[in-house]
Amino acid sequence: MTLIERLGLGLLHRIDPETGHGLSLAALRAGVVPLPGLLTSERLATRLAGLELPNPVGLAAGYDKNAVALAPLAGAGFGFVEVGAATPRPQPGNPRPRLFRLTEDRAVINRFGFNNEGAEAIAARLSARRPGAVPVGLNLGANKDSEDRAGDFARVLAHCGPHVDFATVNVSSPNTEKLRDLQGPAALAALLDRVMQARAALPRPIPVFLKIAPDLNPEEIAAIAEVSMGAGIAAIIATNTTLSREGLKSASRGEAGGLSGAPLFEKSTRVLALLSQATGGRIPLIGVGGIGSAEQAVEKLKAGASAVQVYSALVYQGFSLVPQIVRGIEAHLAANGLARVSDLTGTGRGAWL
Repeated sequence: MTLIERLGLGLLHRIDPETGHGLSLAALRAGVVPLPGLLTSERLATRLAGLELPNPVGLAAGYDKNAVALAPLAGAGFGFVEVGAATPRPQPGNPRPRLFRLTEDRAVINRFGFNNEGAEAIAARLSARRPGAVPVGLNLGANKDSEDRAGDFARVLAHCGPHVDFATVNVSSPNTEKLRDLQGPAALAALLDRVMQARAALPRPIPVFLKIAPDLNPEEIAAIAEVSMGAGIAAIIATNTTLSREGLKSASRGEAGGLSGAPLFEKSTRVLALLSQATGGRIPLIGVGGIGSAEQAVEKLKAGASAVQVYSALVYQGFSLVPQIVRGIEAHLAANGLARVSDLTGTGRGAWL
């Protein structure tokens, strides 16, 4: 971590978390955050659901909700970037405060509630970006007051799909009432049918991913895997935030919302391994939840992931974490005589089952 980054994080942690979040985006856009640029090599280059990634480490959705920092994020060392979630209409989200740092636990609780500027504004920014080596995707959401949430996902894809490289159906946020109900087999199948119809109408069909919750039992995971493969989903992201509060120490541990960060690592990795077992390698998986080191990213890959995403650890370790993880994965591959990331995928799944 550079001196500038250490000082910047220290300042951000002295103010309200949501204000700090906004200031970190402003700092990125102003060019004052040291960034490594593109990170890639023959070992790191990864093919995922038809996408060519320079490396397998992505940014999870939620950091850049409104696609305002696309250019600097593409230079932050990520192999792919996911923005959003976007809903058809702008919405303010839940009342503040709605973001809490749990410093003792290296965790975050949020109850944002899909606050965003809406699909039209986000599509305009996405359409203006310069195509580059780092694929950019959009997390799709539904308006809180919508009477047709399945239709909302399809509408956002229809509007923004021409301007992104992939899209993610987010039915796993705990902060929109009854959204997780859409993970049930019948509801999920109907939702994905609507989304895939919208995808088919795009001028350039893009891969559609599905993001699931960590608070699922093995039977629910198997059912989601079956529905996803039948619907033509290109990859599954495991997982979103958890409602669990087990083992937390921080004063804010009782706040409502989704928990992310270090305490999520084991739960999300176990879901990832079960999903890998259920899909049998027929669909690529993206591991996210609690990654704060190269070793943990490697563990996700070994549990069944083809790529990983990070977010909450950046709150505590800054953007210098990204090259640390990317180079750490490359070093692990080299030390074990592996030619590519896919040679590592699933090799340690059994340890999590």
